[in-house]
Amino acid sequence: MENNDIEKELKKEIEFSLENERLEEVTEEIRNQTLSLIDKRKEVAEYIVNLRKKNIEEYRDDEDKIIEYFDHEIFAKEEYFKALDRKLKELTILKSSPYFGRINFEDEIDDESIYIGRFGITKEDDYEPIIVDWRSPISSLFYAGKLGKTTYTAPLGEIEVDVLSKRQYIIKKAKLLGMFDSAIDVKDEILQMVLSKSAGDKLKDIVMTIQAEQDNLIRQSRNQAIVVDGVAGSGKTTIALHRVAYLLYNYRNVLQDKVLILGPNSIFIDYISTVLPSLGEIGVRQTTFREFALDIVGLDNIMSFKDYMEEVLSENREFNNDIIYKSSMEYIKDLDELINKLENECFTISDIKIYDKVILDNDEINKMFKDYFYNMPLFRRSKKIKRIIYSKLKDERDSIIREIQKEYEDSLKSLSESELRVQQNHLEFMRRTKIRETILEVMRVKRELKWLNNPNIIEIYNEFNKGKVLTYDDLAPIIYLKIKLEGLKYDSEIKHIVIDEAQDYSAVQFVVIKELTSCKSFTIVGDSNQRIVPIEGKLPMTNLENILVDLDVHHFKLSKSYRSTKEIMDYANKYLKCNKTIPLVRNGMEVIEKKVDNVNNLVDKVINNIIKLKEKNYESIAVVCRDLKQTETLGSLIKNKLHIKVLDKEDIIYSSGEVILPSYFAKGLEFDSVILIDSDTTLEDQYDKANKLKYVMATRALHELYVYKTSSI
Repeated sequence: MENNDIEKELKKEIEFSLENERLEEVTEEIRNQTLSLIDKRKEVAEYIVNLRKKNIEEYRDDEDKIIEYFDHEIFAKEEYFKALDRKLKELTILKSSPYFGRINFEDEIDDESIYIGRFGITKEDDYEPIIVDWRSPISSLFYAGKLGKTTYTAPLGEIEVDVLSKRQYIIKKAKLLGMFDSAIDVKDEILQMVLSKSAGDKLKDIVMTIQAEQDNLIRQSRNQAIVVDGVAGSGKTTIALHRVAYLLYNYRNVLQDKVLILGPNSIFIDYISTVLPSLGEIGVRQTTFREFALDIVGLDNIMSFKDYMEEVLSENREFNNDIIYKSSMEYIKDLDELINKLENECFTISDIKIYDKVILDNDEINKMFKDYFYNMPLFRRSKKIKRIIYSKLKDERDSIIREIQKEYEDSLKSLSESELRVQQNHLEFMRRTKIRETILEVMRVKRELKWLNNPNIIEIYNEFNKGKVLTYDDLAPIIYLKIKLEGLKYDSEIKHIVIDEAQDYSAVQFVVIKELTSCKSFTIVGDSNQRIVPIEGKLPMTNLENILVDLDVHHFKLSKSYRSTKEIMDYANKYLKCNKTIPLVRNGMEVIEKKVDNVNNLVDKVINNIIKLKEKNYESIAVVCRDLKQTETLGSLIKNKLHIKVLDKEDIIYSSGEVILPSYFAKGLEFDSVILIDSDTTLEDQYDKANKLKYVMATRALHELYVYKTSSI
């Protein structure tokens, strides 16, 4: 070995030894802070409990005092307890892997060296951080793809620095296993190591391997809508979730408990459920648009997602044409025309009279509708006008009753004592009769006000929809009518919204989400290549600035796939006409494509594949079929010979292992190996949709893909 090489090896060993010493110091500091926090948390918990007991005893007989005490005195201690608990959870996560990167740089003042981890920690009574949180502004230097002079955006503005070096670490169970100095991006060795792992049962965080293009999206300004059109495996979902963690870290006082994530289905929501908690974030609502909408409209007779997708895949022309229409801007115009028609024809206005006396005439009511309250939604307007009419009726009723009372009292005063004894009962009877008649007259007038009753919006929509079965595509227009006619608003404050698989959203869906929440901060991610549901013209996702004109919309493209091997992505690319995926250079097995002539042969090949793949210790193996019929048929035959889970319902929880499922439940998921059942018998004018479907199915695979072409199932 030459002297040069010996010196390099010796230098590496010394640096490795120094890094080991630092890791031990940091690990010890984490251990000490954890013990200290446990003691503090216990102390605060005991203080809260004892204080509650004492005050409940002291104010046993004074409920107002107890309420006042709980509202004001204990609040600060409970908030302190929450902060301690949060920090303790962060330290517990950091314990096994405190940091993953380091950057050395020069700024205007001095040379600096910072270590970057999942969370930041500082020594008690010290301002210098031991570890800097990956979400802090300065950490962007680590993810940026260059050394040398650059800037980062701090709270006080742009800071210029000279990045001298970047280093990455592999730390497991508090042991330093390896380190790499990288000049440009996240080191290939680490990225390859992470990408080569098995998929596991949940999506994982990527703080250790965030690429420069991904980091740029994560750190985009909060006060805008970013739309990411990314190919399969480009990390769209993970970017969106890390962006939520980044925004919460930097704007917690604004965003805490005010973030909403909308995913495509329940299987997907479960799949992503652990990412934010692993980044220390809780309290973020994650749901599907379907569940979000059903909570608002209160319907239970909507076609299921499964039945909806089966209709889409069945080539039902009427059903698919309906989807195309309801995805368009023309559809919103037709809804607006319906609202205008209701504006002019819904209420037949007439004079309001009591005993032939006009209390409110036609013209005055018309002015209330067309002028005074015109900016108010129609059905809220009608309710307000009804309240005004009721108030006028009450005033008139009270005026008549006062007149009856006065007449009665005047009559009593005009009578002598002897006349009074004879006539008082009669006069009292007449007074009561007139009052009763007046009340009955007012009640009659109120009953006749039924022309002011608001019609049922579901009934209005059903008539507009020509009585068709309500589907997923009808939820957004029903909410649209409720917004425009009733002034409906979402009952919780929302400050940031994530929409995943956004390529499947219609124009009206985007409109109702925006109008319901009044939110202007969005992270919208999707893949235009994966739109299986039919559409004509531009995807609403890619045309958002013309749909939501008051949003600051920024579009981004992601073409590089980090999920699958080069062989799998090259195979999947053949299904695309344009926007083809650029695979990361991670080589693997060739894609195996075979024709199979009968179902028994197919079952044998699939079972043989599964057995061999299990021997390779893959944690997730999926047989992906076109639709539910194929899934159930093939699933039942395989189950006779081998255990496999059939994913045929949206609410089934997937937790690794061998599974068979229809294509639409696989969207957004990834598996170590996929066995794709290609039974394409598509009509010529449906090739584009069929190819996109096969692209979705193929790109679920991380490491191995087997394709069986068959017409026997």
